[in-house]
Order: sequence, then C-alpha cells, then structure tokens
Amino acid sequence: MYETQIRLGKFSQDEIDALIVRYSSIPNISDRIDFLSRRFLEISYRESTLIGDIVIPEELVVNLEGVDCFTLIDYIEAMRLSESFSGFMDNLKGVRYKSGAVSFENRNHFLTDWKEFNSGFVHDITEEVGGLKANKILKILNRKEDGSYLIPGIAPVEREISYIPSPAIDGPILEKIRTGDYIGIYSHAAGLDVSHVGIFIREGEKSYLRHASSQPEFRKVIDQDFQEYIQNKSGIIIFRPLMYYPHPS
Repeated sequence: MYETQIRLGKFSQDEIDALIVRYSSIPNISDRIDFLSRRFLEISYRESTLIGDIVIPEELVVNLEGVDCFTLIDYIEAMRLSESFSGFMDNLKGVRYKSGAVSFENRNHFLTDWKEFNSGFVHDITEEVGGLKANKILKILNRKEDGSYLIPGIAPVEREISYIPSPAIDGPILEKIRTGDYIGIYSHAAGLDVSHVGIFIREGEKSYLRHASSQPEFRKVIDQDFQEYIQNKSGIIIFRPLMYYPHPS
C-alpha cells in the first residue's frame, strides 16, 4: 500500500471541484485544457516533488504549490479526465502510472511512456502533422552512452520515436497543431526521448508553449512564443488528447 501526500497551494479541494464542474460545460477538449492550464499560470517551478525511488517507497503526490514540466501536464491531463476532485485523484494514478498501479517502477518516467501506456487518453500525431518532414529514430530509453542508467532501478527499453525537426516547422505544420496538444521537446541525448514538455496554446494568429519553465528569469508556469521557443531546439513530438469517459466519482 502507498501513502498519499496532497498540497493544493492556492487551491482548495472545493475550488478544484468547482473548477472541474465549470470546465465540464466547455464543449471541446482544446478549450477545456486551455481553461484548466490557464489556472496554473504563475505557479512556481519546483523540481523533484514526487516521492519514490528504488529505495524510498513511492507515494501518490499531488503538489500544486510547485510543478515541473512533467507534473504540470500530469495534473492537467488527470483533471481534464475528471468530474470531481476524487475522480482527479483516481485519474492521476491512471495518467502517472502504468495500469494505475502506484510504484516507482510503474511510474511513466518518459513522455513516450504515454504513447505506450496511456493510449486511451492521448494519440501520437507527430507523423500525421509532420508528414514527410517527420524523422524516425530508434532509441534505448534510460541507457546513457556509457551504458549506465539515467534513472537507477528502471530497465532500459528500446523505442521508435518520431519527431519533427525544428527547422521543418513551418506555417502549414503549425496550422495542424491544436490548442491543448501536448508538446515534447525532442532530445538527441542518449537515453532520452524529450528534454522538456508543455502545452500548445493558440490565440488568434499567435501560438504559445504553456509550460513550467526552469529558466532562472522565470521559475514558474508561463506562456512563451512557440516559434521563438523551439527555434534552437532539436524538434518536437506531439500528443493529442482523445475523447474520454470521465471517472464517475
């Protein structure tokens, strides 16, 4: 059995319940994710908020006082699947852990774990969006060049990854990306699929990456111009949230 740790920061449980009820009237997924994630703007960036490793038992953590790039999308995805706070807690297990089984070994440590284990929630649309401009590469996740592990205690896994190189991301490609799509910043580093994640947001003619920035001048959840942000990056992976059946509790 696992322990649960909840820190709601500026929110209360009743406020989250009300927030989820309010967004449930929004007719499409893109607007729902925009609505939810907008409430996280200005929340502090904080790394290492999850508890558990090969020695320390895993706990189910909800920490809305501070988020990193991955826990931000964990919380947003779990919220958008829910109709209440209790449903959010249940769905967080399903989003963060393989088969919803809370343990360090079952945690989704890599973004492309979502493609493998959360295929009922999200779909990898990278090739669909990128077309002939998308690249494929076979990587062994969690194994560095020297053979050591990035994350001790997690077995390496071979995985084919599709990404769109940043220089190839032009107007027609941008037009295919929707508000609410989850964006992974592809990494060439051995053992990694992405170095960062965020949410694509379109406002009129402008597009943004909504993300928890670790940069010293920010250290919080912000919106940054999408094209400016990715221009010096290796490329992007795109996951699109699917229609869903909310948890009833």
